[in-house]
Amino acid sequence: MATKETMTINMGPQHPSTHGVLQLVLELDGEVVVKAVPHIGFLHRGVEKIAEYRTYHQALPLTDRLDYLAPMHNNLGYVLAVEKLLGITDMIPERATTIRVIMAELTRLKSHLVWLATHALDIGAMTVFIYCFRERERVMDMYEKVSGARMTSNYLKVGGLMADLPDGMEKEIRDFVNEMPGHVDTYEGLLTGNRIWQKRIQGVGVISAEAAIDMGVSGPSLRGSGVDWDLRRDDPYCGYETYEFKVPTGTGEGDTWSRYKARLDEMRESCKIIHQALDRLKPGPILADCPKICLPPKKDVVNSIEGLIHHFKIVSEGYKPEPGEVYVGVENPKGELGFYIVSDGSAKPYRMKIRPPSFVNLQALPQMVEGRLLADVVAIIGTLDIVLGEIDR
Repeated sequence: MATKETMTINMGPQHPSTHGVLQLVLELDGEVVVKAVPHIGFLHRGVEKIAEYRTYHQALPLTDRLDYLAPMHNNLGYVLAVEKLLGITDMIPERATTIRVIMAELTRLKSHLVWLATHALDIGAMTVFIYCFRERERVMDMYEKVSGARMTSNYLKVGGLMADLPDGMEKEIRDFVNEMPGHVDTYEGLLTGNRIWQKRIQGVGVISAEAAIDMGVSGPSLRGSGVDWDLRRDDPYCGYETYEFKVPTGTGEGDTWSRYKARLDEMRESCKIIHQALDRLKPGPILADCPKICLPPKKDVVNSIEGLIHHFKIVSEGYKPEPGEVYVGVENPKGELGFYIVSDGSAKPYRMKIRPPSFVNLQALPQMVEGRLLADVVAIIGTLDIVLGEIDR
């Protein structure tokens, strides 16, 4: 009786298609993947433990480095959790909340642009990469104008924002989101009808709705399996319940094609949300008038330079929330990003635990690739849109 021989190979950890320092140990029967074991642990960041030795304000810049393609989403989840711990959620100024929504959706566009660019490049479509990075560059310029940094923005603060939008920024953002749906149509024109693209992703990396839910998959990777779930609508924050938008689920087939369609439609919906936010953006303060985070000498200068100086005096000494625990999840471009923080009444988190969507979604990879060809592994990694910065945090 003949025995079947398999071969074990390493893919990564330094490989362009693993989207970071991810190692896959693949057992192959010819070109068919029999078994796949993901290995992480090449970054050793220790963000959660480091945060426990920093004040709440000092821990904020650490969140930028998690998913470095979506830094403002990381900031947003963290500041919402700290604000909930401080009991000041209802005190955040309307203008600050609206700008948070605008920047979060611009960040979603920026992240999805990198996903599509690199996903297409992995499969051999180079032109789309150039187009996507053209649009991404415009968002990066906006990042730089509002925060001074192109990636690790650190723009959101507990209680509001670091600063208001610079002059002319609202028009620049509106012009961009007016053009962006046309750019998405261009990407589709290059890919959706392309037979090679269809053959590479249709029916590839299938995961059922039931399996995705059981594994805790979230974001577009979950919605691509037909599960209509989005925290912005189903567990809203920042007033998302007041915006009109659809939650795309792709074709609902749970394959790479469905996740591709879902993300493209999400980019169009983000443009709609930004338009609505710009329409309702009114002049006003961008920092909460709250003695827990700010000690203004006069009420009318709470959002002046003097008020901000006093604010930074407080944050240098550290906020001191009452003892307790909170969890806040936000819908970042890759899925549910959650922050669980425990306070012991001191100026530092007693415990902090991050729920990164890339880490949770990655556990679905073996089920998605086993039984598929080696070439499909590249397409499936791309469709999960992972960032190792938040996986090995």
